[in-house]
Amino acid sequence: MIQVRLPDGAIKEVSQGTTPMDIATSISEGLARNVLSASYNGEVIEVTTPLQVNGSLILHTWNDPEGKKAFWHSSAHVLAQVLEEHYPGIKLTIGPAIEQGFYYDIDPSSHTVTEKDFDAIEKRIIEVSREQYAFSMRSVSKKEALAYYQNEKNPFKTELIENLNDGDITFCDHADFTDLCRGGHLPHTGFIKAVKLTNIAGAYWRGDETKPQLTRIYGISFPKQKLLKEHLQLVEEAKKRDHRKLGSEMDLFTFSKRVGQGLPLWLPKGAALRERLERFLKEAQRKAGYEQVVSPHIGHKELYITSGHYEKYGADSFQPIKTPSEDEEFLLKPMNCPHHCEIFSARRWSYRDLPKRYAEFGTVYRYEQSGELHGLTRVRGFTQDDAHIFCTPDQLDSEFKAVIDLVLYVFSSLGFADFTAQISVRDPEKPEKYIGKVEDWEKAEQAIINATQEKGLDYVIETGEAAFYGPKLDFMVKDALGRSWQLGTIQVDYSLPERFDLTYKGRDNALHRPVMIHRAPFGSLERFIAILIEHTAGKFPLWLTPDQVNILCVSEKYEKYAKKVSQLLENNEIRTLVDNRNETIGKKIRESELQKYPYMIIVGEKEVSESVVSVREHGGKDHGAMSLNNFIRLVENTIENEVQEFKS
Repeated sequence: MIQVRLPDGAIKEVSQGTTPMDIATSISEGLARNVLSASYNGEVIEVTTPLQVNGSLILHTWNDPEGKKAFWHSSAHVLAQVLEEHYPGIKLTIGPAIEQGFYYDIDPSSHTVTEKDFDAIEKRIIEVSREQYAFSMRSVSKKEALAYYQNEKNPFKTELIENLNDGDITFCDHADFTDLCRGGHLPHTGFIKAVKLTNIAGAYWRGDETKPQLTRIYGISFPKQKLLKEHLQLVEEAKKRDHRKLGSEMDLFTFSKRVGQGLPLWLPKGAALRERLERFLKEAQRKAGYEQVVSPHIGHKELYITSGHYEKYGADSFQPIKTPSEDEEFLLKPMNCPHHCEIFSARRWSYRDLPKRYAEFGTVYRYEQSGELHGLTRVRGFTQDDAHIFCTPDQLDSEFKAVIDLVLYVFSSLGFADFTAQISVRDPEKPEKYIGKVEDWEKAEQAIINATQEKGLDYVIETGEAAFYGPKLDFMVKDALGRSWQLGTIQVDYSLPERFDLTYKGRDNALHRPVMIHRAPFGSLERFIAILIEHTAGKFPLWLTPDQVNILCVSEKYEKYAKKVSQLLENNEIRTLVDNRNETIGKKIRESELQKYPYMIIVGEKEVSESVVSVREHGGKDHGAMSLNNFIRLVENTIENEVQEFKS
């Protein structure tokens, strides 16, 4: 007999060889029908895997990330089977689950794979799924695995197997199809009730531009047709909210090939939006005791060698800038933290002076691959709302919790209410990824866990997601469409103070190392604004909107009155502009709607004669004619209601 612990703490005593599905069935038939995959002692297993030792079991359903992962990975197997049928002679490579769905990379050989084949492939996937073929794992020797794929003349699978250890190689079978796989599948294909192939793209084998180019087919699948329909509706809504589309329509930003890929140009309205966000955070930081600093856009190569960034990020940085002086090289700044370490190092400190909180909206540069660039969410030059806190070990807990409060204040002020805290720790199996002492890592990780628990945040722990110099607390925020984004990060760092030999004089008059906290509530302004655009569909909170009121003249002869109204509104700190173009009022209204001005004031003969304004809200709501004072109160009340709603 073995003991199996369930997530609620209950322990089941079962015979060796009992499977996760057997245990699910013993709990309830309903649970058994919905179980998709399982984890035992932290490892993903099949629901048909016999359990041989004591351990902890988690059963995953569609509502769990691991359940979806198994669902989509299994769907990739079925896609691969159907692709081989549809395009005889293709070479299969890899087919993982991704955040939304799955993909399979193939070498198409002599075939041309196009989206016109998608309908037929989708239909065949459902036909295969209805047969309820079981997914069955089996271990094979390295010799057997190599022989199988050499017979298939598949150099891609052969290369993968050559890098595996004998004894660690498994195949997955379903129907008459076999694939190299580590596991994590549905019980059978019958769970797949709806599928949609979404895209086709090129991809290099193993992401290496020097290796063969493959064809990547993306797809997504669901256990119910209704879920697919809802997903496709969300996809359409996401297209409408795409920040690249709205950013162009709202005249916020643009890109130029002459300037360079991944380097956004901010137009006046976008620059005003950025400035308002900066002012908002600077004021919050001022109240929290931060001091503003400014550092250059470049730094000597030795600076980043000292910090470790050159070793860890050198491949992702722009190439060094050589000067006329021999052996002198600079780098475009990939991070602000080394500069802030040097600012702290510029003078001597006592424990009485700490903490020191240095904040900077610092622009950094990283050489992202051109295929990975995407609007404002993945760029080569971006501005971080960076700050670094240098404190004593005794101050670490209170400082870390104060930063959590600041991040939550930012989220509440901008309408991000649905989030999960993610504690990202190092992977002990890959020490080469990190710098610093193990004992310092352990102290830093525990400090983050303690602070997160004391603040009462829901959190998950992700192994291997830490920064190279320390663990971190990331905030995974859901937007209006339910998509998850990483916004806001707080990191604890014992390594950089050591590398830069940072010290302060303690109560004992001896020199001590400060602890360093890295934090960025926005993350980067570019990415934050992109997410904010899509979250709000471009309808920003009224306090943040660059232009709150667009005054539309019915004709040029009412321009004088329009400008008088504009001036009075500006005197009341309401941001306006006047549209006095020689265009029809209908066209002006349509364009105002497209650019998402919160309010439109229409000025014509009636308004001038009665000294009123006719007010129209974005979305078509007509407030009719009102006095200017009443309109000012309307705007002020709207802003106040927004603030109260966010606070609640």
